[in-house]
Amino acid sequence: MLVVKRIHVTYELAGVTAEQRETVERVLGFHADHCPVARSIAGSIAITTEVRFVT
Repeated sequence: MLVVKRIHVTYELAGVTAEQRETVERVLGFHADHCPVARSIAGSIAITTEVRFVT
């Protein structure tokens, strides 16, 4: 049986200015607290996120 223990989400964003990057990184820090799916599985599955800025 497959059991999911952790999920890693990578966001790839293009066209983000230097000023916007700070906002994106700040929002990334708390968005999972407001995501219904993340909140539903928070106690049983570890969720990590990262953002990559691409050109």
